Amino acid sequence: MEVRSITTILEETLLDGGRPVDPVTRVAIVVAVIRNPWFGAGFVDDLAPGIAENASDLGALLAPRVVDALGAPVEAYGKAAIVGLGGEVEHGSALIHTLTFGDHLRGRIGATTLLPAVEKRAPAAATFDIPMKHITDATTRSHHQSVEVRLADAPAEDEILVAFAVASSGRPQARLAPFSPAS
Repeated sequence: MEVRSITTILEETLLDGGRPVDPVTRVAIVVAVIRNPWFGAGFVDDLAPGIAENASDLGALLAPRVVDALGAPVEAYGKAAIVGLGGEVEHGSALIHTLTFGDHLRGRIGATTLLPAVEKRAPAAATFDIPMKHITDATTRSHHQSVEVRLADAPAEDEILVAFAVASSGRPQARLAPFSPAS
């Protein structure tokens, strides 16, 4: 796995809706920019060897960094893969939609729910939103949220951005009624 850069972002929301947020809402994102392991190989029928060589290492690299960056217990989480224009969306999906990637984060924080994701193919500086949900109860509405990310110089044509996002709580000032089957 060839990693060009790692970017860590911490967002703290102190005010929302004109009112103080107490406790402060924290969201951390860690993004690795890697060389696409399938770039230049033409159409690859079997992505499994590239998954085996990269997905677990990526999860092991990113999970501790994002949890440490948050500096608080994790309540919500999500993941992303943005593939440069020389690759396929399937290349990003192959790396993040495997337990060998996601279980590094799930195990570290005691998560049991599906790890929500976004993946797309885009040029450098593309904006993407990482969806997040509660780590143990996907029906907790307050934790259905997203965080916007953009790296000015990535992904290049032969790269993939791979990211984890975590939050210390749900949305600031969340006040929707609890989830019900009719909602």
